[in-house]
Amino acid sequence: MREGPAAWALGVLCALLLTGCQSPAGPAGDGPGGTASASGRPGGSTASRPASAAVPPSGFGKVFLAVGECGSFGTVGSTEVPCGSERAAARVVARRDGRASDGPPCPATTDFVLHISEQRPAADEDGDGAVPQGYACMRKLQPPHPGDPGEGGGPRTIVGDCVHDTGDGKVRETACDGTDEREPRFKVVDAVADRADCPASTGLYVRLGGARPVGCARPL
Repeated sequence: MREGPAAWALGVLCALLLTGCQSPAGPAGDGPGGTASASGRPGGSTASRPASAAVPPSGFGKVFLAVGECGSFGTVGSTEVPCGSERAAARVVARRDGRASDGPPCPATTDFVLHISEQRPAADEDGDGAVPQGYACMRKLQPPHPGDPGEGGGPRTIVGDCVHDTGDGKVRETACDGTDEREPRFKVVDAVADRADCPASTGLYVRLGGARPVGCARPL
């Protein structure tokens, strides 16, 4: 896709970031949930106490923000730009159609998620007059990477992440090094299929989703 007035009549791309908001550990869910601020910090997660692969650079293609392509950050949303451009801020590591809440989760170390609103402009990159609703899983081109284990952000809670108890049966992800406002209280040390598979040192169960949906978290 080329930059120009006609090509960029795609409309505004909503840059709503998703969090690692999780529900109680149990059967795996299909998609990420919750919302986050522009910093990528996650929202609350429910929990219960016990009873980066390299992506080759890419130019513009037929799909708006396809895998390997890059987006810019803006005050309202993001636009597709060449990955070598000084405006490039993050690369697409996975691209899905439909709603993020209904689709498969992003890769584990995704930094944030872009929601792409359906658009039907007068002209678009492949000439069919439409950009379907979807979402793009984004990885920042430069650190820090909030989606990395222990960094306290990203749309998913993964092994290596730390959380603190919010006091209402939920937990919120926070940086393991204590640099966030809230001190970490538990660290997810393993992901298993069932609670019974967690080690004896487990002090909290956190829902992770995926094939191994139960996160075994030990007290810190």
